[in-house]
Amino acid sequence: MDITTVLFYIFSAVLLGSAFRVITAPSTVHAALFLILGFFNAACIWMLLKAEFLAITLVLVYIGAVMVLFLFVVMMLDINSDKVRQGFWKHLPLGGLVGAFAALEMAAVLMGGFRLNAAPEPSALALQLGNTKLLGIAIYTQYLYPLEIAAVLLLVAIIAAIALTLRGRKDSRSQNPGDQVKVKKGDRLRIVKMAPTVEVPAVEATAAAENSKGAA
Repeated sequence: MDITTVLFYIFSAVLLGSAFRVITAPSTVHAALFLILGFFNAACIWMLLKAEFLAITLVLVYIGAVMVLFLFVVMMLDINSDKVRQGFWKHLPLGGLVGAFAALEMAAVLMGGFRLNAAPEPSALALQLGNTKLLGIAIYTQYLYPLEIAAVLLLVAIIAAIALTLRGRKDSRSQNPGDQVKVKKGDRLRIVKMAPTVEVPAVEATAAAENSKGAA
């Protein structure tokens, strides 16, 4: 066993442990930090596989941008994780079953695509292009339909996240044009009947006061 294989197993073990802690950490901030650790170890594994572009992209985009923004949002919103974790152990068997099915499906796909012994030798032109250009060519030619499906799934996930987190805030000052159109006159204007108030001239008021004093 060479040093590359040892590093692969070390990074893989840390990656699996950090992924498990992402879903079991009591604090949301700690879960995000474990996710950063998992991303870093995944980048190290890609470096061992000589996929430098993917490793650098993972570090710069996910760790440097997405996770920092995610941590900022989590700390600003101060989410109550106890309420979110209600029913965790109740739904754990079903979640584990779905996770095992997804792992088997990914293993079935990856086992057919990562047989290094059957991989063709790269040509001189491919070596000259580099792995970044070859990756782009493969994505937009051979794997175009999986890329489109992944894009649709990400779009659905974005819409679902917005729908799940969209709440009616009481302190919001936003206006709904639909409610404004439905407003009737009686909703905004109320007519109140009041007794008329007659203003008495100042001279008559003084005379009435003197008469009342004389009578007394």
